Amino acid sequence: MSQTDQINEEQMRQLREDLLDSLDEELELEIDDRWSDGSPSSAEAVNARVHYFRELLRLQSELVMLQDWVVKTGHRMVILFEGRDAAGKGGVIKRITQRLNPRVCRVAALPAPNDREKTQWYFQRYISHLPAAGEIVLFDRSWYNRAGVEKVMGFCTEDEYEEFFRSVPEFEKMLVRSGIQLVKYWFSITDDEQHARFLGRIHDPLKQWKLSPMDLESRRRWEDYTQAKETMIERTHIPEAPWWVVQAVDKKKARLNCIDHLLGQVPYHEIEHPEITLPGRVRNPDYIRHPVPQDMVVPEKY
Repeated sequence: MSQTDQINEEQMRQLREDLLDSLDEELELEIDDRWSDGSPSSAEAVNARVHYFRELLRLQSELVMLQDWVVKTGHRMVILFEGRDAAGKGGVIKRITQRLNPRVCRVAALPAPNDREKTQWYFQRYISHLPAAGEIVLFDRSWYNRAGVEKVMGFCTEDEYEEFFRSVPEFEKMLVRSGIQLVKYWFSITDDEQHARFLGRIHDPLKQWKLSPMDLESRRRWEDYTQAKETMIERTHIPEAPWWVVQAVDKKKARLNCIDHLLGQVPYHEIEHPEITLPGRVRNPDYIRHPVPQDMVVPEKY
C-alpha cells in the first residue's frame, strides 16, 4: 500500500460517513439515534440528517407527482448526468429513481462499445434508449463520453473528436425539436474530495468493485480531464440544452439541490386519480390449497 493510500483519522471519519450513507435510508435515522452519544456535535449531526431525510422524502413525493404528470401528458424527458469518477452521479440517480415506477423512469448506463458498435454512427447506440411518450430516461454518462474519457484516454481520433463537437449541438437541437426535453448536469468536485472518495473505495470491500483501471488512471490525469470538461461545456452549452453545474463536494446537499432544480425544469402539477377500492376476494368452497413440498422451502435462518 503506498503512502498516499494510508488512512488518517479524518479519512476514517469520512469512510464511516460514506458507509452510513450506503445503508438503507429508512434504517439510517435509527442508526444515528443509537450511535448518538448526546454530545452537541453528535446531536447536530443527527439533526442535520433528520433535515436531510425530511427534505429528500418531500422532494421524492414531488418526483412521484412529476411522474404522474409525465404519464398523463405523454411528456418525454432525457436527463444526462456527467462528472468525474466518484462525483456522486450514481447517488443522485438512485435517489431520483428510488420511489418511481421503473417502467416510467429508467436508467441507461451503457458499457464500453463493442466491436460492432465502434463501426456505427457515434450516436446510434444511444438513440435506442431515448424515451417514448410518458417516459423519463436518466443517462448515467452519455454521448459526452467522447468529449471526456475518449478524448483524455486517446480512444478516439482528433477528427472524431472535432466531428463530435460539430454534430452534438445539431443532434441535441433535433431531439428538442422532436419534443424531448433535455436536461444536462455536470457534477463538480474538488481534487481533494475525489482523492478521499477513491480512498474510501479502496478500503471498503463493498465498494471496491466501483474502482476500475480507468478510474485509477483518471486520478493521474486530473488536469487533462479538467481541460476536457472546460472545452466540452464551452462548445456544447446551447440555449436549447444548457449545462447545469451541481456543486457536489457535499453529497447530500448535491442530491437535494439537483432534485429540487430538476423539478423546477418541468411545469408539472398534481394529477387527480380516481379513488381506489379494494375488491373482495372470491372464495371457492371447492378449492383446496396443496401443501408445498418441504424440500422446496427456503430455510428460515432469520
